[in-house]
Amino acid sequence: MEDNTSISFANVAAAYDDAHEVLTDVSFNISTGAFYFLSGASGAGKTTLLRLIYQLHKPLRGQIKLFGQSTDDMTRDDIAKLRHKMAIVFQEYSLLSHLSVFDNVALPLRVRGMSETKIKKLVNKVLDWVGLGKYADANPRELSGGQQQRVSVARAIIIQPAILLADEPTGNLDDDNAARLMELFIQMNKMFGTTIILATHSKKLMSTYKFPVINVENHRLSFAGKSADTNSDPKKIWKGPKPQNYFTELSKQFDEIGNV
Repeated sequence: MEDNTSISFANVAAAYDDAHEVLTDVSFNISTGAFYFLSGASGAGKTTLLRLIYQLHKPLRGQIKLFGQSTDDMTRDDIAKLRHKMAIVFQEYSLLSHLSVFDNVALPLRVRGMSETKIKKLVNKVLDWVGLGKYADANPRELSGGQQQRVSVARAIIIQPAILLADEPTGNLDDDNAARLMELFIQMNKMFGTTIILATHSKKLMSTYKFPVINVENHRLSFAGKSADTNSDPKKIWKGPKPQNYFTELSKQFDEIGNV
């Protein structure tokens, strides 16, 4: 396996409660900085694949390596450290209803021990970027489904993860906000080398943004399209709307705040 491989599966199978296998003998390598769509019918195993990568579900058999490390014998502490390099956006948002929008987004930074001064600056910047700055003190239950999804995305991106997993992140968004999130993900991929796997049912999304596709069908995976890397010309990777400079500016502020 090459040194730049972020995610590696070797003959991995997955099942729930010893029932029939959801995924069978899945093998693949995903390089650092790749961007893939994840497609397949409901119940095909897309979410299971994401859960396996994020170590929320253990494989029935086979080996999973993340950043070159085998997860076979990892302790809870090892897995916790590994997750510090990853973020996941769930389809059901997974926001904590007893915390404000601000505190939901701040949570992963507090877990990492960042100072409250830096946390305040970063959270406010990210919430402004996703258009929810005025909802910082609101309870997530007061927000629409689309707004809750944007809070979930803000919480994921704020740690600048090496791997970002997203389960239908644009499913409850209108076209404008879906395009804005895609611009954000593309900028993360290009500027920080974030490896991204984005599950979607949207044919429009996949036809607009020309990233390769992992398709889940009959318990197995197939790949379509050429993988992109962070050194490629973006014009050759996707054919969507021209990326705006929102995240370019935000990333500069990330660096400035991080050096405070």
